[in-house]
Amino acid sequence: MRNLYPLLPVLLVDDEDIWLNSFGLTLHSAGITNVITCNDSRKVMEILREQEVSVVVLDLTMPHLSGDELLAKVVNDHPDIPVIIITGLDQVETAVACMKLGAYDFFTKVAEQNRLTTGVRRAIELGILRRENSSLKECFFGDTLKNPEAFSAIITHNQGMHSIFQYIEAIATTCEPVLITGETGVGKELIAQAVHKLSGKSGEFVAMNIAGLDDVMLSDTLFGHRKGAFSGADLNRKGLIAAATDGSLFLDEIGDLGPGGQVKLLRLLQEREYYPLGSDVARSTNARMIFATHQSLEELQESGKFRRDLFFRLRTHLVHIPPLRDRLDDLPLLLDYFLEDGAKRLGKKKPAYPRELLILLATYNYPGNVRELQSMVFDALSKHQSHVLSMDVFKAYINKSVIGMDLPEVIPSGETVFAILDRLPTLKESGKLLVQEALHRTQGNQAIAAQMLGITRQALNWRLKQEG
Repeated sequence: MRNLYPLLPVLLVDDEDIWLNSFGLTLHSAGITNVITCNDSRKVMEILREQEVSVVVLDLTMPHLSGDELLAKVVNDHPDIPVIIITGLDQVETAVACMKLGAYDFFTKVAEQNRLTTGVRRAIELGILRRENSSLKECFFGDTLKNPEAFSAIITHNQGMHSIFQYIEAIATTCEPVLITGETGVGKELIAQAVHKLSGKSGEFVAMNIAGLDDVMLSDTLFGHRKGAFSGADLNRKGLIAAATDGSLFLDEIGDLGPGGQVKLLRLLQEREYYPLGSDVARSTNARMIFATHQSLEELQESGKFRRDLFFRLRTHLVHIPPLRDRLDDLPLLLDYFLEDGAKRLGKKKPAYPRELLILLATYNYPGNVRELQSMVFDALSKHQSHVLSMDVFKAYINKSVIGMDLPEVIPSGETVFAILDRLPTLKESGKLLVQEALHRTQGNQAIAAQMLGITRQALNWRLKQEG
């Protein structure tokens, strides 16, 4: 069954069946396909009690129960549902009175069809935002997940990640785009898949990395082409947007999108329409749009490399995934999971590991995040021979990586990290402070602390004895 837009139907109320059918077809052609009608105003409140709707479009002049009377009832009993008033007469006083009663908007039946459909679309978006706010409050105060299984692929017990999951549950069923940000390797695609699972979409999750694609390749891959659109186009190609019908389209590395692609993407988001290459007939889409980037779109748009209007359109729902170094409490879970998964892939028995391994892993910064940790564990497992996993592979990897790391670029060029101090510490004081910090980071483990400091364990032991 095809997914309808919006998720909750638009209710049209008018005693004229001809207008109900006509406007229903107009909305459908504009991509608003989930519409129900009612030609008896007395039945509206019963309908609203039995099912949720996104918007009520209400004729003002009707027998039995007039539009303004019904408006007052809907606003009182269902304040989260936007109500649009439609009338055959263009009367300013009547419009003002309806707005005071709580109507979201007011149109005449002779208004341009585009104005009417745009008004309904805006009311749908308002209703979505109102329901999101209610859902977020419920999640915040309840502190529970309704669908924890949707996040089963993400290994974590970090409270910050739990809060992100709650937010995703609250916004997953909306039709607005979701922008996922975070460093390389934090698991942005796993988050996108969770959004898709919770969205209620029956179609496929279609993923694409757009890094390195020029505007023509991007358009062909996303929008498809008609036969004969260009040299070599011997067959029609439907493109990934069509493949994501009733599902979700995930575009990774959106920060690499060129100027031409940005214009086309903006139209897709605003109008929910696109043109296959070689076609002058627009096609609509109901796919959920999910985007991801490791770049700062704020900096890109400030430098003129990313459209400002597209930037604000993309970040309707923003999900930022923290780096692994900010959630080191997940290390035990992740290490255990990767050991078990890696052992199965290599056909080995899952080994035990020394307690000191977690201390060593906690001293590393993980520029490659969870994906880097997974590679480290798999490499160690592939070289593993005994019953207990050796720490040597991890030590060698961390030593090699740390040597190539730069100091934090927070000090102007020409100065050092000591520039913020009023008084320079002596060499003896500096050494003592470094030793204290190394022991703090390694929970008192002298062997790992010595490794961090680039000295032998015996040298560290001598220093500790000298300091008493």
